[in-house]
Amino acid sequence: MKERQEGLVSVVIPCYNAASFIVDCLDGLKSQKYKKMEVILVNDASTDNTSKIVEDWLENTKPPFPVIICNLPVNTGFAGALTIGYFMSSGEYIAVNDADDISHPLRFEKQVDFLLNNPDYDLVGSNYQVFYDGNLESLGKVADWLKYGESIRKCYEAGGHCVCHGTILFRGKVFDLLGGPTRRIVGAEDYEFIVKFLNAKLKIENLKEILYYYRKHEQQRSKTFYGGDKSG
Repeated sequence: MKERQEGLVSVVIPCYNAASFIVDCLDGLKSQKYKKMEVILVNDASTDNTSKIVEDWLENTKPPFPVIICNLPVNTGFAGALTIGYFMSSGEYIAVNDADDISHPLRFEKQVDFLLNNPDYDLVGSNYQVFYDGNLESLGKVADWLKYGESIRKCYEAGGHCVCHGTILFRGKVFDLLGGPTRRIVGAEDYEFIVKFLNAKLKIENLKEILYYYRKHEQQRSKTFYGGDKSG
């Protein structure tokens, strides 16, 4: 079993052709109040200049946390990129941050605090708010499809979905036991990953606070599967 670093948050960013967004994503991580973190950026064979932009950001910004870049030679897809990042992680906690979205500065502090104070829980998400491409000041609706407490398990038992995948932070030891998201169901990898936790009798919660900002834009992955609504 992998030895994980106590208190460390490993932030995994699956990244494909994110040149237009990745700086905002990384700036959001740099602004985190929680400082014990590493960032693992899995560049899934992007065909744009994502790599160059990340390299320039690192050179100019010199973030206070290590950034591990994994440039894949072939495109593995969303689930494949995530799982590679999870395998590379060293943290007691693993967090997801989609390459086109931005985390609130208090996100990891509040999520880690929740798991520290609730040792019987293994995964925590949060509420989020939409913003429109290029303008974080132009905030849209707050998510209204999430559920909380016992309603989460009931929702999934009924075939529903109520955890925003980009907001999740979970215990690394659970990945070591259960593995990553499926590659069998394209578009529902996030749903299956949550169900995997619930089937293992693990407890999940969403924080009601808005700790994540979801960017609406024309190239977003969710448009392909959900018509642009954030379902995962």
